[in-house]
Amino acid sequence: MKYSFSYLIRLEFLGFRFSGWQKQPNAKTLHDIVDKSLSFVFEDSDYKTIGIGRTDAKVSANAYYLQLFRDSEVEAVSFLASLNQNFPPDFRATTVQKVATDFNIIQASKKKEYHYYFSFGAKNHPFAAPFMVNVAEELDLNKMKEAAKLFEGEHYFHKYCTKPSAHTVFKRTIALCEIVENTVLTANFFPEKSYILKVQGKGFLRYQIRLMMATLIEVGKGSLEIPFIVASLKEDNDRKFLRNIAPSSGLQLYDIELIA
Repeated sequence: MKYSFSYLIRLEFLGFRFSGWQKQPNAKTLHDIVDKSLSFVFEDSDYKTIGIGRTDAKVSANAYYLQLFRDSEVEAVSFLASLNQNFPPDFRATTVQKVATDFNIIQASKKKEYHYYFSFGAKNHPFAAPFMVNVAEELDLNKMKEAAKLFEGEHYFHKYCTKPSAHTVFKRTIALCEIVENTVLTANFFPEKSYILKVQGKGFLRYQIRLMMATLIEVGKGSLEIPFIVASLKEDNDRKFLRNIAPSSGLQLYDIELIA
């Protein structure tokens, strides 16, 4: 069906109680909540929504984009207020922008920045669970920082992807990969020190960042060495994906930049 109007909506959400973005039978998903909330905003069901991409279960977003199609025009200020009124507390819409109906949110060129929040040592306060993953063992943070930089640049990420299709492109470029002290997300129930794995790129494979994070944790524990990562990123790697995946709750889609 051809719609007359199209809008780009920027969302923020806490994903801890959801089974990811994509609608699934017998599961509570982010897309379901968005469409249910819109059904209360509009008097009719004449709309369609498309998300900018999938997210894993429990993954949160500081920035996520949704494309809304309608046959009637919406007034941005009142629509935004009504949408937020009908959203549950773990959702918020921050902006609404009119775009051309032929704009394709899936195919649009974009840059993404993901954050993975973690701590190590003493167990975290339970309230931190939706935001941050705790590793019980002591980690060699300097070694992890050195290893993280190896992911930067153009590499072959066969080992950092699960369930690829026959058409999956494994050669990807990571613009930034670094571990820094966490000063972005703070709360009085967070540990005294916590850290972020920051990763920037145009596109990522299924579970790629969580597989990278799990590998870096193993480096920090001393179970893996730097040469393992170097070899794993070469074109002639054994192409068997790594089976140790970091928990999803520490992952946050921090920012998306749509590139004209």
